Amino acid sequence: MSDVPDYFFVQSAVIPYRKHHGDIEILLITSRKKRRWVIPKGVKEPELSPTDSAAQEALEEAGIEGQVSEYPIGHYEYDKWGGTCRVVVFTMKVEKVHAEWLESYRDREWVSIEQAASRVNEKQLKKMLRSMPDFLEKRSNHSGSPSA
Repeated sequence: MSDVPDYFFVQSAVIPYRKHHGDIEILLITSRKKRRWVIPKGVKEPELSPTDSAAQEALEEAGIEGQVSEYPIGHYEYDKWGGTCRVVVFTMKVEKVHAEWLESYRDREWVSIEQAASRVNEKQLKKMLRSMPDFLEKRSNHSGSPSA
């Protein structure tokens, strides 16, 4: 195992979305080295809730602000630092897109759900992206109450 603190393996992320001409679009960003398309994610800071931490990552990595879902759409895992990171994923209805942001070296692009699902690598994230319409519909029908 590495010298990375245990809390680094607990991460949170958002799937940023907007409605455009009646369709849901997803904002993807490039990874640090611009090798792949990803969603904003990072280590859940100990002093922040998972949703606040995810919102902070979205602002830093993608330059966006918005409404983060109260409940996660799902989670996925990936290997890094000699261990397995578990990422809890929320949706974010994007309300503000900044022209300048902390990690503006990253590219960002609005794409369809299917384009987003085909661009990301993680199988569980692909499933979450494809389940977005149902997840958002359930959220609006239940006024934010848990879906069991």
